Amino acid sequence: MRASRRRFPAEEAIAAKFVSAFESADVDALVALLTDDAFISMPPLPLEYEGRAAVAGFCAALFGTGRTFDLVPTRANGQPAFGTYLRTHAGVRPGTGIFVLTLTGDRICAMTRFENTALPSFALPRSLPPVRKKE
Repeated sequence: MRASRRRFPAEEAIAAKFVSAFESADVDALVALLTDDAFISMPPLPLEYEGRAAVAGFCAALFGTGRTFDLVPTRANGQPAFGTYLRTHAGVRPGTGIFVLTLTGDRICAMTRFENTALPSFALPRSLPPVRKKE
């Protein structure tokens, strides 16, 4: 799949806030981006979370063990999407999946998470190389 080259400034602004909140594991900042009836689904798994409190609980569990992620932007069905890559002590950052955002106005109303087997379909690598340390 090829990413669209069209630019949508309002969409880019909320996507940038999402990346900042997700990569810094800031649950409060993530929840602030959501509509009251926000929804997370994870096909084909039967896991779904509806409402800000439920989504906050999911995110808190995701980040609660100290896990942090790097996001790589892409698009899915014309919507902003991100490959998620786990930061590890070993350096290599394995792909953990893709989040597709559905927006309404200046808020996120839905997030759909796909397993890491979907990464190649979006021309995303299965892992990212280690981050070079600044000298």
